[in-house]
Amino acid sequence: MLTTERKALFLDRLRSDGRLVAKSLAEELGLSEDTIRRDLREMAADGLLARVHGGAMPLQPGLPDFAARKSVASDEKKRLGQAAATLVRQGQTVFIDGGTTNAEIARALPRDTAFTVVTHSPTIAAELEHHPSAEVILIGGRVYKHSMVAVGSMASAAIATMRPDLFFLGATAAHVRHGFTTGDFEEAAIKRQIALQSTRTYVALTSDKLGRASPVTIMPLEAAAGIILSQQAGTEQREELVSAGIAVVPA
Repeated sequence: MLTTERKALFLDRLRSDGRLVAKSLAEELGLSEDTIRRDLREMAADGLLARVHGGAMPLQPGLPDFAARKSVASDEKKRLGQAAATLVRQGQTVFIDGGTTNAEIARALPRDTAFTVVTHSPTIAAELEHHPSAEVILIGGRVYKHSMVAVGSMASAAIATMRPDLFFLGATAAHVRHGFTTGDFEEAAIKRQIALQSTRTYVALTSDKLGRASPVTIMPLEAAAGIILSQQAGTEQREELVSAGIAVVPA
């Protein structure tokens, strides 16, 4: 197989599988791992993929700061937030993860219902400053500024005392094989812990996050009670999730 043919194959696999493993590719193609790694290095230099230990991942855009992300897909995020808020019931304890989509959930929460919101995001807490009936608990720790959430041992210790009825998880990508993923190990660990503590976890996803994978796994898709999707998600993407047994909540 020619080098150009191998690289085309790698791009096809990256689109379908969400990642490339050099060892597996070497065994499949009967080549040395050094050859595969050289191909991947060249493709990374050409801006076609991102090299990671042991293989490659889809090229991720640079991480814009929280303020910059507020304007991205804002209408879709509002619809997702409104749909997610309908899941909240009187008297529940609701944990809201950080992120701009989850900020829309906070804005859309019912104002005639009493419930408790727990969050490790100061920006989410600020969204609820004037909410008339929500009790707000803010968990502290070291702030991961990209998502504006608290991470680390202090946050983990406080989360361990919580038993939320609902958790609205934020993720940077979702893939049928690789699950919900994000870009930071500490943030992923905190998200995973909150999900384990919660009775039900829902994930509101903009359509651009589907079929992609970031470097760090949070949890499998099936661990969530449902994924909230707007009509901008393609039919094929929805059908793939449904066929995998994932509940889809329309927005």
